[in-house]
Amino acid sequence: MTRGDMDHGTPRTGAPGTGAPGTGAARAGDLVVDFCGELYRPRPEAVFGIGREGDLEIDDNPYLHRRFLEITHTEGIWWLANVGSLLSATVADVTGGLQAWVVPGARIPLVFGHTNVVFTAGSTTYEFAVRVRTPAFLQRASGPDPEDAAGDTTIGPITFTESQKALIVALAEPLLRRDGTGLSSIPTSAAAAKRLGWALTKFNRKLDNVCDKLDRVGVAGLRAGGGRLATNRRARLVEHAVSSHLVTAEDLALLDAQTPATEGD
Repeated sequence: MTRGDMDHGTPRTGAPGTGAPGTGAARAGDLVVDFCGELYRPRPEAVFGIGREGDLEIDDNPYLHRRFLEITHTEGIWWLANVGSLLSATVADVTGGLQAWVVPGARIPLVFGHTNVVFTAGSTTYEFAVRVRTPAFLQRASGPDPEDAAGDTTIGPITFTESQKALIVALAEPLLRRDGTGLSSIPTSAAAAKRLGWALTKFNRKLDNVCDKLDRVGVAGLRAGGGRLATNRRARLVEHAVSSHLVTAEDLALLDAQTPATEGD
């Protein structure tokens, strides 16, 4: 049995148990965490810690909290809590139809059969999957609207031009190209601009436009206090775009279509 196939969880005094009578007793294996193909099975009577240290040791990245996220089971439901002080995590169901931004001190129920968790520490973005054997909600994937096959792309109430979407793809490229869960580095603005064949000034202008559009429809984390664009907006943009399926691996072809002469906003 490999390390990734073992049960994990740290017992703690006062830790949530298996829930109130009548909710049904949970067992190890009812929830599985998949990180880089390594599987972890938190025990319902224990607290499963995720971070630089813990039951799931993500990385020795100094920007990552020693204890960042915790998975617990209480009142018949599995929960993901952010116990860090600075970092946030993007949590989305596998269809991208539901997404939440879990800030420090917040928690979210893991009610879907397959949930993806994405977060950034420094310049590195991490992703792991959580699968629940008996989910409270069923997920149904819906296909794209055929009318959106050409021209501008509409995501909910937002319309992106091809060049704006290409910018998002350029930033998310490492995450889109990796196979399965794991980690990747977010390109700098200069590297992404070079990938697109754009001047840095053009890239920054379009990045501001994209972030403004998403901020206006309620995507959190793209603006700092006082209405200023957040310094880590590239990371937050990538987390949102990948988790919500705003961009997918099929959109990588947009990178080859961009030239220095493409100026549409």
